[in-house]
Amino acid sequence: MLDSLSTRLQDVFKTLRGQSRLTEDAVDAALREIRLALLEADVNFRVVKAFIDRVRAKAIGDEVLRSLTPDQQVVRIVRDELLALFGEVTGGLTETARKPRVVLMLGLQGSGKTTTTAKLGRWLAQQGKHPLVVSTDVRRPAAIQQLSVLAKQVGVRVHDPEGEMDPVVRAAGALAMTTQLGFDTLIVDTAGRLHIDDELMAELDAIANAVDPTDRLYVADAMTGQDAIRSAGEFNARTGVTGVVLTKLDGDQRGGAALSVVGVVGVPIAFVGVGERPQDLEPFHADRLVSRMLGMGDVLTLIERAEAALDDDTREKLEKKTRLDDFTLEDFADQLKTLKKMGPLEQVLGMIPGLGAMKQAANAGAQVDEKQLTRVQAIISSMTLEERADHQLLNGSRRKRIARGSGTTVEDVNRLLKQFVEMRKMLKTMSAAGGGRKGQQRMMQMMRGK
Repeated sequence: MLDSLSTRLQDVFKTLRGQSRLTEDAVDAALREIRLALLEADVNFRVVKAFIDRVRAKAIGDEVLRSLTPDQQVVRIVRDELLALFGEVTGGLTETARKPRVVLMLGLQGSGKTTTTAKLGRWLAQQGKHPLVVSTDVRRPAAIQQLSVLAKQVGVRVHDPEGEMDPVVRAAGALAMTTQLGFDTLIVDTAGRLHIDDELMAELDAIANAVDPTDRLYVADAMTGQDAIRSAGEFNARTGVTGVVLTKLDGDQRGGAALSVVGVVGVPIAFVGVGERPQDLEPFHADRLVSRMLGMGDVLTLIERAEAALDDDTREKLEKKTRLDDFTLEDFADQLKTLKKMGPLEQVLGMIPGLGAMKQAANAGAQVDEKQLTRVQAIISSMTLEERADHQLLNGSRRKRIARGSGTTVEDVNRLLKQFVEMRKMLKTMSAAGGGRKGQQRMMQMMRGK
C-alpha cells in the first residue's frame, strides 16, 4: 500500500538527517524530491503545488532552521500537511438521527460496488447494526445473484423479489421491507454508469427519489488513480456525493488517488478496501495512513486486527498462560494462525513502527516469505504432544526426527526454537510490565534494546 511513495519520502528524510545543519538550499532540494515523488505517485498537480508551497513556507522559518533537530521539524511539517490534504475526517459513516439510514452506492462499472456493498453490510453488522442490502443493477448479468451470494457469505439479509426487474421498484420495496421488519440500515447497490449517460443518470435520480438516501458513497478503484478521482468529482457535481470508498488500496503502490480525493472531489474518504476478504473494508483514518507512509507504523490498526482475529476466550487464555509462564509451542502455532487472519504478512509488518527498512528491502526484491509461517507450522506439527508442551525435551536426536518429518533441516528447527524462546521472554516481560513500576521499567529497557 503506497509503497513507492513511502519509500521515496523516507529516502528524502534520511538525506536531511545526514546533514549537520539545515539550510534553505537543503530544504529546497528536499522539496524538489518530494514534489517529484508526489507527481510520480499520480497526485493531482494542483494538489502537489499547493502542498509544496505550504510546506516550504513553514520549513524555511527560523524556528526550523535554527532548531537542534531540524530534520524532525521538517518531518512534522510534512506529516501535518499530508493530514491537511485529507481534511477533517473521522472515517466511516457520519452520524445521523434518521431511521432507517439509506446508503446509495455509486460508481463506474467494475469499481467494486457490489463487493463493497456486502463488505459494508458486514462492517455495519459488526458495529451492532441490522443492515439490509438490495441490488438495482438489472442490466449486468448475474449482478443481483452476485450480491445475494456475497450477502449470504457475510450473514447479511438481502431483498430480492423474484422476477422484479424495475430498479426503482426494487429499491422502494427494499425500503418498505426495512421499515416493516425493523432493519436500521438499507444499502442500495446501483448499476455502474458514467456521469454523461443521461438515461442511466435519470434512473439513478429516480432511485434516489424513491429511497431518499442519507449517504451517497462513490466507490472508486484506487489503482486507476486520477481517472477514478476525476470521475468521482464529476459525479459529485452532477448528483452529489457524501463520501468516497477507495477499493484496492492494498494494491495501489503509488497513492495519488488517496491524496487527491479531498482536493479534487471536495468530499472525504469514508472507507478503504485493503484486500479481497469480507473483513478487508476499514473506516478511513488519515493519521494512520500518513504514519505508515512516513515509516512510523500503524499500531492502532494492528491492535484492531489482532482483537478481531482473537475471541475473548482465546485472549483470556493467552493472558493467563503468559502470566503463569506456561506458553507452549502449541500456543505458538495458534498465534501464527492468528497472524495469518490479520492479513498479508508484508501488510502487517508495515504497521509495526521501525520496520520501514524491512519494507524497503521487500520492495528491493527481498520478498517477505509468508511460506515461512507454513514451514514453522509443519515443524511444530511433526512434534509429539509432549514435545510441544515442553520444548526442553527437544534434544539433538529429536530435532533430527522433526526435521525429517517436516521436510526441513535441523537448522530450521533450531531457528524456530530460538524464536520461540525469545517470544516467551518477550511475553513474560510484557506480563510483568502490567504489574507495577518495575515491570514498566523492564519493558522500556527491552524496547530500548538494553
